[in-house]
Amino acid sequence: MTTWLITGAATGLGRALAEEVLARGDNAIITGHDASALSDLASRYPSTAVAQDLDVTRADQRKAALTTADQFGGIDVLVNNAAVDSVGAIEEQTDEDIRRQFEVNVFGALDLTRAVLPGMRARRRGTIVNVSSMDGIASLPGNGIYSATKFALEGLTEALWQELQPIGLRALLVEPGSFRTGIEARTHASGEPIADYAATGGAFRGMLGSLTPEMFPGDPAHAATVIYDTVQSDPDRHWLVLGTDAQRRIRAKLDAFGAEFASGQEIGASTDFPDSGPAVL
Repeated sequence: MTTWLITGAATGLGRALAEEVLARGDNAIITGHDASALSDLASRYPSTAVAQDLDVTRADQRKAALTTADQFGGIDVLVNNAAVDSVGAIEEQTDEDIRRQFEVNVFGALDLTRAVLPGMRARRRGTIVNVSSMDGIASLPGNGIYSATKFALEGLTEALWQELQPIGLRALLVEPGSFRTGIEARTHASGEPIADYAATGGAFRGMLGSLTPEMFPGDPAHAATVIYDTVQSDPDRHWLVLGTDAQRRIRAKLDAFGAEFASGQEIGASTDFPDSGPAVL
């Protein structure tokens, strides 16, 4: 039986994944800022579910979650799903909001990953699932700080799977598009608007008050099924792009990058020393 630790499980994709995992018969430590929001789920699966408070930025709560997992024999799958977002142009957003996003979205995920890896290495089994976003590949004006945190998560996960594969462990990036997770109610505008950004970051900021669930096409329950099946049966996959909107935006980014890479290839090659040999990396 597989044991999962899922962060940010009280709502949205995290909640859907917790329900999927438990319905499939696995063990799960399901966590959130307030575990009481998960008590109903834990009560339905009293022998396989433990609901626990976990602010991923707090070392004591991270340690407590790992201690809880010991009753199941350790963590087989860590899902770093907890994240926060705030909207505004990069110049507009407050220092507090910027640092909070990096603390939760990057350092919280990183610290929890580093905490579970010794046990996974000792058992020679384990998977790290880092929930990124389409914004982790293709950024938008007005959401640059959130995108920066997800770009960071992408970079560390890409290195991580190369470090883990030779010892029988794995890491997976999940890149969802717009899913009906209630994020529109949890996202706030940061800082004071600056008129020069009205057409760019301001447009994104202006959308907040008019967002409705129907504007988010992705179904968290379907995503949870795909994530579960990928973890269990597709060990060679590194990226999992979920949602047609994510596919469109990421494809457009890849096409634009490919075109600029090709057009700049000759001038880029001209910057090497004439007598340089093959690159070391």
